[in-house]
Amino acid sequence: MPEDILRPEDLTGISQEDVSLAVLGFPIGHSISPAIHNAALLEMAKSDPIFAKWRYRRIEVEAERLSDVLPILLKAGFRGLNLTIPHKVQALDLVMELSAEARAIGAVNTLLASDDGWHGFNTDGYGLEQALRDELRVDLEGAKVILLGAGGAARAAAAQCLLRGCRKLWIGNRSPARLRELLDVLPASGVDAQVSGFAFDEASSTFADQSELVVINATSLGLRPEDPSPLDLSALPNGTKVYDMVYNPSETALLSQARDLGLRATNGLSMLVYQAARSLGIWTGGDVPVDAMFTAARKELF
Repeated sequence: MPEDILRPEDLTGISQEDVSLAVLGFPIGHSISPAIHNAALLEMAKSDPIFAKWRYRRIEVEAERLSDVLPILLKAGFRGLNLTIPHKVQALDLVMELSAEARAIGAVNTLLASDDGWHGFNTDGYGLEQALRDELRVDLEGAKVILLGAGGAARAAAAQCLLRGCRKLWIGNRSPARLRELLDVLPASGVDAQVSGFAFDEASSTFADQSELVVINATSLGLRPEDPSPLDLSALPNGTKVYDMVYNPSETALLSQARDLGLRATNGLSMLVYQAARSLGIWTGGDVPVDAMFTAARKELF
């Protein structure tokens, strides 16, 4: 295991003089979160020396150990945590309080320490919303969204779309059963919107009369270079915009087809950075240098 990946039993070696942050997951070796957050903290320390003592680390924790490890980290003085696979849903029952976004999404990716325990947030939806606005000039309020996928990432995206008042939300997935599960839980967000499922092979007829659509890929298709596109974009009207949550590789089959068709499209790097910036803002209570985080992310990936 790389030296910069900690296990729970390694926590005794962490200096109490540091303000500790970490990302927890299993496995965790792929995470570039430390590079992104530590770059921002280094920049913040230039104007406020207090941040010179802040450190962000990777800790590998199996799902069955999370309930035991969270109290240990709290006692060890950790100020904040990010949670990734497989911990985001399990943590819902392990925190003292949930933000409205985390409750609507049904998952937690950010924890803030307090005297009474951990407080849970979800910054994934914010990251997606900010990325859509900055990269594609899409405002979720009044938007017509085609969401691909029905897993945790799709649930975060769907909840954010509904919370922000999208006009119409279509959700497609290869598994009808998982699609139905997602559709069944979405009304719990308390938002009145038009939501429906669709079959990928019916895209031409479903969207023939639509315009100004935005496609969000929340499936895992694209993580491998040989993966096919989850949806044939030629079935969609001109002017459709495409956001692929996959950021590594930077060019997926979906994005390649989008560019061939002349559609505005981008990958998920911006969502990764913006959700990280939101988490760091929760922990520090200050302004976060997003540009430094983007630079660090691109250096790690490309």
